[in-house]
Amino acid sequence: MTLTQQRRLGSGFDASSTALEVVADIDLTGKTVLITGGYSGLGLAATEALAHAGAEVIVPARRIEVARAAVRAIARTRVAELDLADPHSIRVFADHFLATGRTLDIVLANAGVMAYPRRHFGNGWEAHLAINHLGHFALVNRLRPALARTGARVVSVASSGHFLSDIRWDDLHFGRDYDHWAAYGQSKTANALFATHLDRLGAPSGLRAFAVHPGSILTPLQRNIPRADQLAQGWISAAGEPDPGFKTAAQGAATAVWAATSPLLDAHGGAYCQDCDLAEPATTDDMLVGGVKPWALDPDSAARLWRLSSELTGVDSFAR
Repeated sequence: MTLTQQRRLGSGFDASSTALEVVADIDLTGKTVLITGGYSGLGLAATEALAHAGAEVIVPARRIEVARAAVRAIARTRVAELDLADPHSIRVFADHFLATGRTLDIVLANAGVMAYPRRHFGNGWEAHLAINHLGHFALVNRLRPALARTGARVVSVASSGHFLSDIRWDDLHFGRDYDHWAAYGQSKTANALFATHLDRLGAPSGLRAFAVHPGSILTPLQRNIPRADQLAQGWISAAGEPDPGFKTAAQGAATAVWAATSPLLDAHGGAYCQDCDLAEPATTDDMLVGGVKPWALDPDSAARLWRLSSELTGVDSFAR
């Protein structure tokens, strides 16, 4: 397997670019996009931008009425019920979509949780891994027949949070020593590895996949982090204002939207992106600087995680 070299391409965009700026010259008329979590934070900004570019956007949501209210003013959007923590809900959503006979051109695997209190679902899955990774793994695999044969893209929203943990192969679901940051970090590494292996499997049929780090942004994702901790981390001031170095939601969504649409990425499937370009290898442990750690792109780990995820979910549309 030949991996994309993580070197900046010179996209013409940067950390300050917004999602709308990224699609200013992109025409998505006639395209269908699915954005998990597309009604809040970065997801909502991505929904606005991709709909503005002409796409029809499907927003799967657990909180249906909240989602409908959030996207009501955005043209060409539709909300459908989906709970990423529930395998049955994923199967029903995918079956209903496939029954329409429509194709999907872009999937933005954006929904997620951060610093979640210790929780294991009925199937024993740890919450971060279940929602951030396994739910998206099952969803994309079940929707594979709808993914356009040529040019479809799947974008997995990872994070520099992957710095916090590689995959814990001996205790994937934190049966012991639970730490919410390590659990979050593992799930973000999983997001990147998912894109790496999905691209390897999908490239022969024209399906490309990318992982992205959106940057530091205050969104509802931080709802589980106490204000005192956010102050201690320097994320907010005493007045509640975000750190000046943080991005807006529109800027944070830009890299995912760029990865979903930029022709510059046609030959760079499987890449990890940051600030609307390919990320450089991480040379420090400073998550604000970002970059990508080697374990988040390791092809052997990506293949191993794929096999394990298939066993856990019972789904693998690429199995022969």
